[in-house]
Amino acid sequence: MTLNKPLFLIGYMGSGKTTMGKLIAEELHLSFLDTDDVLAEQEGMTCGEIIRTKGQEYFRLQEQRLLNHLPKDKGIIVATGGGMPCFLDNISLINSIGISLFLDWSVENLAIRLSLTDLSTRPMLLGKSGEELREHIQKQLSERIGYYNQAHQTIVCDGHTDEEMAHQIAQRFQ
Repeated sequence: MTLNKPLFLIGYMGSGKTTMGKLIAEELHLSFLDTDDVLAEQEGMTCGEIIRTKGQEYFRLQEQRLLNHLPKDKGIIVATGGGMPCFLDNISLINSIGISLFLDWSVENLAIRLSLTDLSTRPMLLGKSGEELREHIQKQLSERIGYYNQAHQTIVCDGHTDEEMAHQIAQRFQ
């Protein structure tokens, strides 16, 4: 199956959308786009700063604008922000534009993965660790799972490395 439209990686923050997306793009010789990076570049500030200074509604509208401007007839790997599919009916837009894959991790693995990153770049998680971090992830994930489950495909990632998962996903489109 040749990829002739965007492949969207969706899932909670820390699920490996960017890491896997770059690896998939490399393996399939396609372009890679991280929506958070594009928005940060366009606005000249981090996504956290955009939300703090201009508000979440503004940020979510910019995400939707970006989705509407993506090429619909070109194979490209797109890493979405964790909340992008959950606002303004973006999951329906994503599904109409391309193929969506939900990178599904357990709360425990997400907490481990996120604790290994720089949480200062993730304003919602700042100052959280251990049980508090797991509880936050569980609460937010339970609010978002209905959107994530609307993806065309769900990929269960627990027990695998990002590299293994990226290769497995890429093989589906070779």
